[in-house]
Amino acid sequence: MAAFELRYARAFQQVAQAQGLNNDQVRQQLADFSSTLHNSRELREFLSNPSLEQHDKLKVLDAVAGRIGIDKTVRNFLAVLMDHERLGSLDDVVAEYQAMADAANGVAEVEIVSAKPLAEDERNLLQWKAGELAGSNVRVRWSEDASLLGGAVIRLGSRVYDGSVRGQLEQMKEHLAGA
Repeated sequence: MAAFELRYARAFQQVAQAQGLNNDQVRQQLADFSSTLHNSRELREFLSNPSLEQHDKLKVLDAVAGRIGIDKTVRNFLAVLMDHERLGSLDDVVAEYQAMADAANGVAEVEIVSAKPLAEDERNLLQWKAGELAGSNVRVRWSEDASLLGGAVIRLGSRVYDGSVRGQLEQMKEHLAGA
């Protein structure tokens, strides 16, 4: 990752925080624009074409922003990235922004992998436990892996809390092999 991505993300995070923008709404607007950009080859080519006038590109950006409901501050951020020919790095800049915004708001990113789909009360319990382990609010990414056999694995940064049946069987195997 290049250093410029961190600079753009830091600057945008400071502006968004100073203006009191809702981090979840900003995250969604950036994700919507990124998805639109990735799904439209014509849009990508148009906005990244250096031979086209910036004025024309801004008109298209404004049309897209209006259609998907992007806040003016987010639109201006995208315009700066476009003007400096950095739209190709949008996802990396957004990932840096999200990490900074989460840190500023005391939110930890957590991944919870379960063996099967979980009921709402099971999800709530695991999310609460992950928040307790993190010592803060958490944003959970859920996934499933049938090879776990049962239980769940919580990944919090570089820490892994393995409560899966597969993990327990592996621990028993190691213990028995050592005895």
